[in-house]
Order: sequence, then structure tokens, then C-alpha cells
Amino acid sequence: MDEDTRYEAVRSRDARFDGAFFFAVETTGIYCRPSCPAVTPKRRNVRFFPTAAAAQGSGFRACRRCWPDAVPGSAEWNVRADVVGRAVRLIGDGVVDREGVGGLADRLGYSARQVQRQLTAELGAGPVALARAQRAHTARTLLQTTELPITEIAFASGFASVRQFNDTVRAVYATTPSGLREAAPGGRGARRGSPATGIPLRLAHRGPYRAGPVFDLLERESVPGVEEVTGTPGARTYRRTLRLPYGHAVVAVEERTGTTFTGLGAHPGGWLDARLRLTDPRDLTTAVQRLRRLFDLDADPYAVDERLAEDPRLAPLVAARPGLRSPGAADPAEAAVRALVGTEAAERLVRRYGKALDAPSGGLTHLFPEPAVLAGAESDGSLGTLAAALADGTVRLDPGADRDDAEAALRALPGMDPAVLATIRVRALADPDVGLPGIDVPDEWRPWRSYAVRHLLVEGESRN
Repeated sequence: MDEDTRYEAVRSRDARFDGAFFFAVETTGIYCRPSCPAVTPKRRNVRFFPTAAAAQGSGFRACRRCWPDAVPGSAEWNVRADVVGRAVRLIGDGVVDREGVGGLADRLGYSARQVQRQLTAELGAGPVALARAQRAHTARTLLQTTELPITEIAFASGFASVRQFNDTVRAVYATTPSGLREAAPGGRGARRGSPATGIPLRLAHRGPYRAGPVFDLLERESVPGVEEVTGTPGARTYRRTLRLPYGHAVVAVEERTGTTFTGLGAHPGGWLDARLRLTDPRDLTTAVQRLRRLFDLDADPYAVDERLAEDPRLAPLVAARPGLRSPGAADPAEAAVRALVGTEAAERLVRRYGKALDAPSGGLTHLFPEPAVLAGAESDGSLGTLAAALADGTVRLDPGADRDDAEAALRALPGMDPAVLATIRVRALADPDVGLPGIDVPDEWRPWRSYAVRHLLVEGESRN
């Protein structure tokens, strides 16, 4: 998009582009999402940025009417397999906060200087600035949805000091942490989460979201002890345990039917309601990103549907199910093991080797066993080989993994037939462009073959 086209999107308050770019107004010093309901500024006063971090780095503060940091992530970074796309996914998973820029560079196989240069050239901000913007958003979320003390929130958000936390909140939101807490809907009287009840969140998505097939798949594949789906279709709750860098979590996501209009623009968008009970609040950002990957919330359904609808075979399926998603995985290593052994065997592994929760939550009793545990306990056969490769890093499936390299490493292991490889690539690596063996998937469906396959599978299920 050129800048004139971006300005037309701003004039029409087009929510399809929320997260794809941001605009700032030089006369007010504020940056916004394209669908912001405020009066449209004059073109000569508007600047455009590829990321919120770039706008913040240029001295603009976040709008408190549209909260631009709460938009869905750009679909581009999940589609792209180059170093910039991989870096953005790793930063979203909290790698810079945990391992620093050096750790990010090591995972990507580049020098820190090269990573800085490439990110700055494409995104207008380097890894530290991108991580800072993410920390600011995490801080706002915790301030406005929990009663955690402000000092605890500072460190839970990834800041090295309370002073750094205060300075960042003032720079990004033009207010103090206390003022930001008061700006939440309901102000000081708002009901907020606690460690016992969990943190309530809205996981935003752009465009229509076909929740039913996603929950159908999760219910069909659920592994007892680790996952459960309760309720009736249209009003189901998906719950699971999740191992995270600093602890673990029990998360719940609610099914929403139809399309929700945000009121911020002419195009539909919405959210899934979630609640996260974390043993360590430092894991909030990582947990949210992993749920977003599982539910494919950063996809661009307009781009996917437009391309697939050009094919006569898929056009009626797209018309029947606009916004159909291709679910990923909350834990890539777990997804790989489950793709290999199947659901029933996965349940057996959980009972034998999964770590029991200190306090069961409904039907959730265990964490899925770690690869190192499985490698030691099931050393024979293809499962033991896969678990050992995941444990020692021979196979990498984290958000920054190179998809082709990961597949090549998997091919070298026993038991990896084409169907298992394709499933791992779609689910664990969130690849949007994968065909399945036995299904005719022409190249004309690129780069959205994973979504085309989902349409075909869901249509087949609806007929049975």
C-alpha cells in the first residue's frame, strides 16, 4: 500500500488494516489504529508507521480512544519465513525479554548487528524497541485487568526496574501507571482478575472468525488431563494446561458465534474472551501469543478468502464459511509428539509421564510431558528419537524456527511419513501454505493451501 491508499483506509476507518500499519498525527503527538473513531486528521499532518514501536520511537504516544496496541498482530509476520518474520515471532514469544538481543540473534543464526539492521529497515524499530512496545502493552493489560501491585506489574511485564517501567508508561501513554489503571473501563471500581480467578482478556482478531470448526477440531483432538472442551456448540469453553518459561498456566477460551462488530469501523472484527491463571505473571505475553497461534487470531481472512474464492472448486466453500481459520499449536513440541502418536497414545503419555498439577482444575490434572522426559522414558522407537531431537535442539519448532530446516531435520528421523510431516508443519510451525497427502492441492491456491485444505476437510465433515 502506498501512503495515499493508507490515508483512504484511515478516512474510511477501515478495521481490515488494524495492525497492518499505524498512523500518527503530528499536531497532537498521538498515534492510532486505522479504524480509530476520532475525527480524521488532515493528510498533511499524518505520518505512517509499520509498527507501534516505530511510532513510539518517533515520539508519538498511544491514543486512549482506540488503544492501538490492542490490535491483532500483522498477518504478514506469520506468513513470512525470512529472518524478519521469524524475529518478530520470537520477540512476540518473549525471547528478547528472557535472553536479550544476543539470544534472539543466536536463535536466528545472525549477528545482533545484522538483526538490528534488518528489523530497523523493514519495521522502523530494532528488537529492543519492539520488545519495549510489547512490554508496555503487557503492563497496560495487567494494570487494567488485575489488582496486582504496580511494583509487581513492572517486573512481570519484563522491565528491569520500576523507574524504567514508569518512564515507558509515561512515554507511551502520556500518563502514570496509576492513571492508566484508572483509565480502564469502570475505573477503580472495575472488576479485575486475581491469581485465583485468572486474568480476563479479549483476544482480538480482524474480520470474520468462524469459531465453530476451530472448537470442533480442538474438541475432537483433546487429550484428557491436559485439555477439555465443555458446553454446547456455539457456547463452548476450551480449557488447557500450558507449560511456560517461568511456570505454567490454566487457560480458558470462550467460543463466540457469528461476527462481532467493534464499533470502530465499517468492517467487522471482534475477539475471543479468555481467562489465564498464571503461576508467574511474567508469562502473560508468552501465553497470549501461544493462544493467538493456536486459534490463528492474527490471520488476514480478507486476503485468504479473496484468493481462494477465485477457484471455482473453493468459491462456494469460502462463501459458506468466511473467516475459516487454520489452527496452530499452543506448544509446538507437544503438537509434534501428538501428530506422531495420535490422541489415544498421547493420553497414555500424559498419565504416565505428565507432571501433575498441585491443584487440579476441573478435568485438567497434568502438564503434557516434556521432550526430555519422553526421551528418557520412551527411548526406543520413533517417539524416543523425536523426543530426543526436540530435547537436544536437533529439531527446532519454536516460533522463530526455519520451517524448511525443521522439516529437513524431521525427515531424517524414523516414522516421519508425509502425513505426519504435513501435520507438524501446519500445526506446530503454523505454516499457512501446506497441502496434505491424498488431497489434490494445486499451486494456484498458494500461499494459502493450509486454509484450502481446512475448507475441504470441514466441508467433508459437514456432509458426514
